[in-house]
Amino acid sequence: MRLFAVAAGCLMMLAAPLDASAQGHNRGDTGDAIAGEHDHSHAMTETMTETLGTVSFSTSCKPTVQPDFNRAVALMHSFQFGPAINSFRGIFDRDPECAIAYWGIALSSWGNPFAGFRSPAQLAQGWKAAEAGRAIAPKTARERAYIDAVAQLYADSARIDQSVRLNAYDTAMARVSAGYPDDIEARIFYALALASAADPADKTYAKQLKAGAMLEALFVLYPDHPGLAHYIIHAYDEPELASRAAEAARRYGNIAPSTPHALHMPSHTFTRIGDWQASIATNMASAASARKAGQPADELHASDYMVYAYLQTAQDEAARKLVLASAETFRRFDPANATGAAPPTTAFFANAAIPARYCLERRDWAAAMALTPYESPFPYADAITIFTKGLGAAHLKNAAVAQKSIADLADIRDRLTAKKDNFWADQTEIQRREVAAQLSIAQGDTAQALATLTRAVEMEDVTELASITPGPFVPAREMLGELLLDNSQPAQALVQFKMTLARHPNRFWSVYGAAQAAKSSDDVVTAQAYFQQLLAIAHLTDEPRRAALVTASEAVRGK
Repeated sequence: MRLFAVAAGCLMMLAAPLDASAQGHNRGDTGDAIAGEHDHSHAMTETMTETLGTVSFSTSCKPTVQPDFNRAVALMHSFQFGPAINSFRGIFDRDPECAIAYWGIALSSWGNPFAGFRSPAQLAQGWKAAEAGRAIAPKTARERAYIDAVAQLYADSARIDQSVRLNAYDTAMARVSAGYPDDIEARIFYALALASAADPADKTYAKQLKAGAMLEALFVLYPDHPGLAHYIIHAYDEPELASRAAEAARRYGNIAPSTPHALHMPSHTFTRIGDWQASIATNMASAASARKAGQPADELHASDYMVYAYLQTAQDEAARKLVLASAETFRRFDPANATGAAPPTTAFFANAAIPARYCLERRDWAAAMALTPYESPFPYADAITIFTKGLGAAHLKNAAVAQKSIADLADIRDRLTAKKDNFWADQTEIQRREVAAQLSIAQGDTAQALATLTRAVEMEDVTELASITPGPFVPAREMLGELLLDNSQPAQALVQFKMTLARHPNRFWSVYGAAQAAKSSDDVVTAQAYFQQLLAIAHLTDEPRRAALVTASEAVRGK
């Protein structure tokens, strides 16, 4: 069975051959050329000088392996887990009594701490490494504490829920950090444990703020440490907190440019604050670096963030080329041999997301309905294509296709609920409600559409986006705003668009919706401000321009 979605509908018009500029800017630059301009095109190869940042992790191992140990920890701080594991194993080969190397293998086996559930193979590998480290009898109490802490991630994983184990690890690293107050690495890994154990439904952001404060204080003292810059971005990877990470985002790529993830991660902050061109530039560099390093999952993840930014700025031709290039990248992806920061689920998610975004952001409903879903190992990735197809069908008043999508999304929701994957079950339910609401609109039942969308908004408000995605496919509030606007309630619509923009700054369709709502409310000043904002966001737009931009230009000129 083929495990990737074919964007048949969205790409029927892509008759041009795939060429070297497929990753490039729509002004004709290639991905490699742009990466070179920004001095970020670094792959992790033996033939190039590595720049990984500065890490000092003291050990009781032989002095001859200490530089390699620091390098392995630096790789781990930039989520280069495969290379890190290889480095730790190489250290143990040279110093069989270096028990702490097994801690590195165990923590690297856990992978991206912000990813979803771990496979049985991952859990078995991590537990085996932790137990091996214990069996050697670490030479110091500090090293034993590190190994005992990481073992909490794996202990009795068949019986104990992952969230419980994450909190146990968080508590264990708190003890390590408190017990060894001079150990900077212990404090950094404790802060990472805090951030990764945070509850997405906690709108006080207590753990993220605590972790961020710890990391920021250290970053002043250790400005070249890769983990500090990286984890500050993760700690503040929420719309309400993202501006706090701006300095770390600007610096991380220069601290560890030899890792694709260090080049991508700043775009999480750039996306949350709506700095689309900065996101494009850093993801272009990351995708080029990941391609050279043979990390297709990381390349696809960077490309998903990049295509979202291209589409917010109406650079649709660049987005078109990236959709094609990403399909080629996915064909090279082997989930059994994935390396780098991005877990396999990221590749499947991006493969479904990229063509879906291309259809949805351009409002090409016929192309959206023509998408062909394929089953993958990750139901919430499959839901993306089903949602997009259903929304396209509902806009085109094809009730049969829309109803099937609604039923299929309900099935995926129920399967995810049965697996206790409540976050993605809720995200799928929001998508199901959006398709159902659009179908109600098509059938003339505005009251039902309002009720359905209102519940979707309520659900969306109490959760945060997973870091796997740069943004929502269609924010529920944006849909609600458009429905209110279409039903002669522009003042209420403007409220919804403004609230959407508070969470997703500079989002193309919400800015346009706010402008239209203000115009319909006879608020000329506010309408002009939003129309001007839209033209500024899309100042690199393709010609012919989207109809929304033509409207904005005419409004600004007073026509």
